[in-house]
Amino acid sequence: MQSIRNIAIIAHVDHGKTTLVDKIIHVSKIFRENQQFDDLILDNNDLERERGITILSKNVSVRYKDTKINIIDTPGHADFGGEVERVLKMADGVILLVDAFEGPMPQTRFVLGKALSLGLTPIVVVNKVDKENCRPDEVHEAVFDLMFNLDATEEQLGFQTLYGSAKQNWMGPDWKNPTDSILPLLDAILEHIPAPKIEEGSLQLQITSLDYSSFVGRIAIGRVKRGSIRENAQLSLCKAEGLIKKVKVKELHVFEGLGKIKAEEVTAGDICAVTGIEDFEIGDTLADLEKPEALPRISIDEPTMNMLFTINNSPFFGKEGKFVTSRHLRDRLMKETEKNLALRVEPTDNEDKFLVYGRGILHLSVLIETMRREGYELQVGQPQVIYKTIDGVRHEPIETLVVDVPETTSGKVIELATQRKGELLVMEPKGDLQHLEFKIPSRGLIGLRNNVLTATQGEAIMNHRFSAYEPFKGAIPGRINGSLISMEGGPCTAYAIDKLQDRGNFFVDPGEELYGGQVIGEHNRDNDIVINVQKGKKLTNMRASGSDDNTRIAPAKKFSLEEAMEYIQKDEYLEITPKNIRMRKIYLDENERNRKAKEHQAV
Repeated sequence: MQSIRNIAIIAHVDHGKTTLVDKIIHVSKIFRENQQFDDLILDNNDLERERGITILSKNVSVRYKDTKINIIDTPGHADFGGEVERVLKMADGVILLVDAFEGPMPQTRFVLGKALSLGLTPIVVVNKVDKENCRPDEVHEAVFDLMFNLDATEEQLGFQTLYGSAKQNWMGPDWKNPTDSILPLLDAILEHIPAPKIEEGSLQLQITSLDYSSFVGRIAIGRVKRGSIRENAQLSLCKAEGLIKKVKVKELHVFEGLGKIKAEEVTAGDICAVTGIEDFEIGDTLADLEKPEALPRISIDEPTMNMLFTINNSPFFGKEGKFVTSRHLRDRLMKETEKNLALRVEPTDNEDKFLVYGRGILHLSVLIETMRREGYELQVGQPQVIYKTIDGVRHEPIETLVVDVPETTSGKVIELATQRKGELLVMEPKGDLQHLEFKIPSRGLIGLRNNVLTATQGEAIMNHRFSAYEPFKGAIPGRINGSLISMEGGPCTAYAIDKLQDRGNFFVDPGEELYGGQVIGEHNRDNDIVINVQKGKKLTNMRASGSDDNTRIAPAKKFSLEEAMEYIQKDEYLEITPKNIRMRKIYLDENERNRKAKEHQAV
């Protein structure tokens, strides 16, 4: 029987996790000499490459000294907690990767806490020791303190530490003496990560992930906990609420290198992909036909935020997207819930609208961005946090916010956070930056990033993670400025924008096609105003001397998807199409808007 190690790699966003996996793949000679490949081999979808983050967990296996090492690449962001929680079930140990300057970050804490509570053995890798002003020894102590605070066991606190630079392709026990390869890390995995515990008994395999093939349909992926699974075997599928179905395995595959190879039998401890099983969900258990025993289902942290998703009903509806009806929208959202465990979709009393619950703005924005790239048109409302009533008291989600900022602008950041009910917990120097930690309501974070980046000239580094539900903290001031709204449809003119620049900042460029009711800028004051940006200059046959200078227009302010989601108000929608993101009022007609506003005030 072959020797196996199952490890998950956990790290904060941009600490070099995917680069490290690249180097392990290279050193294990998976590729033929003449084969071409890119960097960041595992971040293979466009969205991951553009954002530089891992969103979906992936499996890869390498062979070293007659041992098969299954490596599971996990997302580093707490918003993808649903991914993290299920894939850690497949591992026996974790490699915790931390940056030699930044040290353990809030997202690291979230994933590491999950790993330690599952009893996984950690190996700590302090990466990027080639950076200037790195502080590997302090970072090592910070990791120890973090594990101690997360209630790690004695064995877990005796972790092995390696230092190195994944980019420069070396790892070793001493950061001052670089080695010449990454092999010391693979040796440490064989020595310190335990082989899978093999339990006696009939088959148990929990489905923790899924894949899809247009040839064979849905593919179940999981780790064989005990027993063995064979091709063409008749098995029981243990579903939620004690339901048991009879199923038949068509084919088995194990992970080899970057792909999968066919196997006749897979024994306990290995990770495999099973085809031929219909109607399964993540968390179901494949078990013995005669005496099925189910494993406990995967528990996922509750969503903390929801958004209204609805069909696009703007005047530009259907111009750019292929999928525009409520049926398309419903089917796509339901399909997403099959594999995105932390996502929930609920219908509303209107068949065109759906409430989508997620773990945070990033979690929801990745879903929206994926859908628009697939050709969907939709509209979303302002993100709302989810309140809970505990013992008759209204509770709201509270997050830990960490900001690293130059000392000169730290006062502005503290002021912005405290305005939104943030409490300053820690303030300490970190290199030439000031390290700030706050406890802040989730709703206080909506729109905060924009303001902080503006106040610090873009130099602040912000991270946050969900902490707990606590009693409601009171009202938080929202956006102070009103909106500039287009009066009618048609292309806007440079002349009109030039004449109206003293009213506020514009989000649109001259010549852009608009419709009535579209939000095209931010007003200087706190009220909304409707403006006509379509009117051109009255032309005469007289040439005026000196007054015919070209218009000088400030550049339009452009928003990313997350920024736009955080910017919109309660009475606004975000219209999302494959080519554009537009802000608009829910009621495009001005009279209708005024009537609804009066009704709202009366209530």
